[in-house]
Amino acid sequence: MEDWIIRLVEWGGYWGVAALMLLETVFPPVPSEVIMTVAGVSAARGSMTLEGTIVAGTAGAMLGNWFWYWLAIKFGEARMHVFIDKYSRWLTLDWDEVERGERLFERYGSTIVLIARMIPTLRSLISVPAGLFKMSLRRFLVFSTIGTLGWSAALAGAGYFLGSQFGDVEKWLGPLSTAVIAAIVVTYLWRVVTWKPKG
Repeated sequence: MEDWIIRLVEWGGYWGVAALMLLETVFPPVPSEVIMTVAGVSAARGSMTLEGTIVAGTAGAMLGNWFWYWLAIKFGEARMHVFIDKYSRWLTLDWDEVERGERLFERYGSTIVLIARMIPTLRSLISVPAGLFKMSLRRFLVFSTIGTLGWSAALAGAGYFLGSQFGDVEKWLGPLSTAVIAAIVVTYLWRVVTWKPKG
């Protein structure tokens, strides 16, 4: 997977980084860990600036974040209830948990969004409850942007360091990409196997 990410970043520059991060946010199995690390490596080699890379990655991810937020608002609570009841096993989620999440959002919504933006997998999915529980767009954008900027900066900074310290950095990216995807799959399968309704 890292090969086409490298090619798109090299070909598209900042636009390529933004497009990949948008794709990652809309389709979480595409790992931001690899995208922003590759972008940081490219910045270290002089094809982009580190600051520009971070801004591009944040902008692309925020567009995807807003998409999920908007979609959750349009989908609505009633249809979401039916959907979760039907697919609770595969979502590893039931409606009682959604209601508990809503109560938490009422009290700590801004903090939850901010922290979730820096946690793999959750960083993409947190937009759905934010929209479903009608978090204000202003708060959503402010705290999402802060968290997303921090996440993008950390990953791009790590790639920048690798690119400036090691010549053959590509040998690190293959195992990294594989490990990230494997961890996502294993975590999901474990949740499916062990999940039980709490209601």
